[in-house]
Amino acid sequence: MGNTSEVALIKGDGIGVDVADAAMTVAEAACAAQGCGFAITEIAAGARYFAETGQDIQPGGEARAGEADAIFLGAIGLPSIRAADGTEISPHLRLRDRYGLYAGVRPVKAYPNAPQRLADPRAAGIDMVILRESTEGLFYSAAVHGRQKVIGDTEVQDTLRITRHTTEKLHRFAFRLAERRRARGRAGRVTCVDKANVFASMAFFRKIFDEIAVEFPDAPHDYAYVDAQALNLIRAPWDYDVMVMENMFGDILSDLAGGLVGGMGMAACAEIGDEIGLFQPAHGSAPDIMGQDKANPLAAILSGALMLDYLADKTDDPRFEAAGLAIEEAVAAGFAANDLRPMEFGGDMGTKAVTQAVLRHMGAA
Repeated sequence: MGNTSEVALIKGDGIGVDVADAAMTVAEAACAAQGCGFAITEIAAGARYFAETGQDIQPGGEARAGEADAIFLGAIGLPSIRAADGTEISPHLRLRDRYGLYAGVRPVKAYPNAPQRLADPRAAGIDMVILRESTEGLFYSAAVHGRQKVIGDTEVQDTLRITRHTTEKLHRFAFRLAERRRARGRAGRVTCVDKANVFASMAFFRKIFDEIAVEFPDAPHDYAYVDAQALNLIRAPWDYDVMVMENMFGDILSDLAGGLVGGMGMAACAEIGDEIGLFQPAHGSAPDIMGQDKANPLAAILSGALMLDYLADKTDDPRFEAAGLAIEEAVAAGFAANDLRPMEFGGDMGTKAVTQAVLRHMGAA
């Protein structure tokens, strides 16, 4: 690869194709302006590929993805195409598991002129991160892994798994993320979200949180039970900065939080492990609008910015960080100028128009 980083691109299904193209276009333009770059290796995977071939990812695709510096995913899944057990086609869950992508980073940020679901004016200042452990928890028993216990047609048992090895890394990631955010003017507080009053696994999760917190004596931290935190995110989301939690809890609360700042079309996502990261919009494949130039590409574009920030750390090349920041600033400037009006929000701009507007605010169009 020489001095050029490699991105494994899985466009996937539905609107995943359109938003992945948009994200790559913007990321490539941002990098070109900074003098850095990346090569793209495309890998076929998803429900459509499964319907055509009987496989959910091309032969050797999982291994090939892991050889890249980062993986970018558009969206996976189509409701009409299911595995024999009735579950969705989910090769991306195997990628999480295979490469230990334990840190699921879900930024949640309000933008001017984007929908605000809460009437309180403080909602305009929402800027937080949900950190979702992405390999264990209840998703340890996701059907794609074959770990569930099926007892005839009368009972199914799924296992919620919490290990010290992964949880220590997750909590350290949370405190380090909070440190970076504090350096950028945020509160830098870490909230442990669990159900430690009921489940031994969650009490263990909190115990490890307390142990890791000692390593960061200057970092404020607190706790919330997940049901109370769902209420907190409606009542006063502006009070929170970094929230760390188990996989299923994060899956649910990140969708709730995304709804506070417009919708899933704004929900960027990074899933980071020790050796590689996977980046994707957190929304689904939305087959009802696929190919109609209606999808909001901003979640994918912002996921691309997260990818560039990750490549900066991985390659020790600050030009990638500058490129990622340029994308974030262009999105913020576009909203402030009312130049980003996605159809998702009742606006008049489709996928291509939104992408071009971001490029204009980067000075790249």
